[in-house]
Amino acid sequence: MAGLRARDFLALPLPGLGGRHLVMRNVLVYRRTFVTILSGFFEPLFYLLGIGFGLGAIIGSVTGPDGTAVSYQLFVAPALMATSAMNGAVYDSTINVFFKLKFQRTYDGVLATPMGVVDVAVGEIAWALMRGTLYAIGFIAVMAALGLVASPLAILAVPAAMLIGFAFAAVGMAATTFMRKIQDFDLLALVQVPLFLFSATFFPLSTYPPALQTLIQLTPLYHGIALIRELTLGSAGPGSLVHVAYLLVMGAIGLAICSRRLGFLLRK
Repeated sequence: MAGLRARDFLALPLPGLGGRHLVMRNVLVYRRTFVTILSGFFEPLFYLLGIGFGLGAIIGSVTGPDGTAVSYQLFVAPALMATSAMNGAVYDSTINVFFKLKFQRTYDGVLATPMGVVDVAVGEIAWALMRGTLYAIGFIAVMAALGLVASPLAILAVPAAMLIGFAFAAVGMAATTFMRKIQDFDLLALVQVPLFLFSATFFPLSTYPPALQTLIQLTPLYHGIALIRELTLGSAGPGSLVHVAYLLVMGAIGLAICSRRLGFLLRK
């Protein structure tokens, strides 16, 4: 080991490193349907234009994270950016993975290669993260074009969106391993819609009853929205690390469960 060089170390079959091959496979598969991937970007954008500027013209301003008044458009835009990252990550890590797992049997062929279940989990989560990141980059560009960026810290909103994508992709893929039929995906809407509506997306947390405020603060999308909102409005501080820690732990737990469940399903 003492004489092991850096290039030799990089050549070792590290767990998860083989996931890059699965990412490349997905790139080749989706290269002709790239427009389909972009479609998930437009829903939050339409909400921004319709509600942010339509309803925003009536509301005027709301209370921002630091207690000061901000325009409704500045308040809503980062929340929709976080939602966009979530949507992109969840879609690719759930329905697409389910079809590969149950119908196409893609992973049976993958495991016939030197790749393992950890590589499968890392590869699919990385691909879902790439899709969520793509949405985030497009959304922050639109925000900048519309004048909805109030701080240089907004540049960190893209890594924050990547963290949101990682957390939701890992948990989404872990949940997919428990689903037995396509109808089970109706449960996704049962989770995603309340998260979208009740994560302080459209209204400040203070407008909700105290009991509901506590419940909202326990949800993952709230932490993602709060983190990006603090960055784009320039009110980020030490407290923002709580949101980062929440999402990192969520993603790590999801990845661990996903790897274990895939090992059980593909090797039984």
